[in-house]
Amino acid sequence: MVLSLNNEIMILLHSVKFNTLALCQFTLLDGRFIASDQTLETSVEPLKSKAVGKSTLVRLLGKTFPEWQMATEPVAKWQKVQASSSREASSSQNFGNLLQMVYQEPSRWSYTFQIYSFMSRLKAQLEPLSEKLLKTQEPVQIFERSVYSDRYIFAKNLFELGHLAEIEWTIYQDLHTFLLQEFGDRIALHGFLYLQATPKKCLERLHQRGRPEEKAIQLKYLEQLHTQHENWLVKKTTEVHFENLRNAPVLVLDVNNDFEDDPAEQEELMRKVKAFIKIL
Repeated sequence: MVLSLNNEIMILLHSVKFNTLALCQFTLLDGRFIASDQTLETSVEPLKSKAVGKSTLVRLLGKTFPEWQMATEPVAKWQKVQASSSREASSSQNFGNLLQMVYQEPSRWSYTFQIYSFMSRLKAQLEPLSEKLLKTQEPVQIFERSVYSDRYIFAKNLFELGHLAEIEWTIYQDLHTFLLQEFGDRIALHGFLYLQATPKKCLERLHQRGRPEEKAIQLKYLEQLHTQHENWLVKKTTEVHFENLRNAPVLVLDVNNDFEDDPAEQEELMRKVKAFIKIL
């Protein structure tokens, strides 16, 4: 299973069979300016809006279910984009903090960021499974955000805000659809864990987190991401272009209460996730 988390946490589930094993993949997404954390896959992806508690939940899942495999969001790569070729790498060429650049000049850098974030998520979902996971009786893989939230939350929101030109949005969707159709079941998800919190609560947690690139984020932006998550995962009004995604199960987890230091709340969240995985 694969999970992805966002401010609201979505879980997208998909099953991949390895001999007699069924792999559960989850993606955890969180709602930042560009991408959201709210998905779960079996593959499951946990989805949530920005600063909803995604990273905390991922750590909790890893501690509670150590046999599960966690794939965290590659934020460090976005903060320090480097040349990948051997010739360029020898000179340690650094092209800068793309995450900061898109926050500062969204109309200039949104397309570049969304293409890069989509490709980094795609690569993560295509990574070979660890031997440890393959030996597990009920393997579960969790991703912190997925290629689906990249498109249906963040890229879509940037287009609606006017930071992506229509031609850029068209090219992004064409590339996204083509690659996902090419890889098919290899990146399919089984379900979504939707971490649901109010935009005000997310803003409060975002300020507590203190990430430099996010200092200028306003409540209005978080409200827009919240609406995108609700429309996709709860109201089902977002146009989805992949058949297997339309009816993927969604577990809504209310994370408005701070659960980081509340053992009882943590236990209840883990109980709900475990029960959800069982029915996938």
